[in-house]
Amino acid sequence: METVANPMAHAHAWPVIALDHVSKIYGQGEAEVKALDDVSLTIDHGDFVAIIGASGSGKSTMMNIIGALDAPTLGTFHLDGIDTNSMDEYQLAQIRNRKIGFVFQNFNLIPRTRAVENVAMPLAYAGVHRADRRERALAVLESVGLGSRARHLPSQLSGGQQQRVAIARALVTHPVLLLADEPTGALDSKASHEILDLFDTLHAQGRTVVMITHEASVAERASRLVHMRDGHIIADERLRELPTTQLEVSL
Repeated sequence: METVANPMAHAHAWPVIALDHVSKIYGQGEAEVKALDDVSLTIDHGDFVAIIGASGSGKSTMMNIIGALDAPTLGTFHLDGIDTNSMDEYQLAQIRNRKIGFVFQNFNLIPRTRAVENVAMPLAYAGVHRADRRERALAVLESVGLGSRARHLPSQLSGGQQQRVAIARALVTHPVLLLADEPTGALDSKASHEILDLFDTLHAQGRTVVMITHEASVAERASRLVHMRDGHIIADERLRELPTTQLEVSL
């Protein structure tokens, strides 16, 4: 299958995501299941890609490999030019912390911890000084419209606000990739639109966004749509052209 080109790719020496003939196989013999079957996919810097498919299509397995949460059985995966295949668990954890910002369906916030401390958590793992962690966390909360909610607990925030905190936490390490797994799945329609508008804004700032979803209306907000079925990519289409220039990321 022909790879969809990104006009921004010339500005970088390598893509954010490069899967080359990747398979993920579970079981053996008659019990063997190929969750991914010889999949190749390239995602360049500055793209906004939705990976869509029904349950069992392989999209969750794809997300786990792209997120360096699981390793391919066959094939290679390069994240921002780095070959992950030979990495051990510690090295994978390090690259996840430095390169990827995760956004989950159920927010995954620490319940008894204030918003600013939730956002600062990845910086603690990265060894950033406490005062710097707080300053950066406050700045990124302000950027997603929650500067006034920095000291609120998750229970004091709406679902949409909790997801904004989760997005702020994903952004605070300046990752090369924002990886969102069903990011509107736990939200009502109004909050869903607001979160998708925020992704649009982040993309316009030059961020690379990959969103996993089963909802066509959500997937259509992306610039590029990758359809999966039975462990295969069955279609890879550009919904809208990317701008030839994008704003500098300011965070």
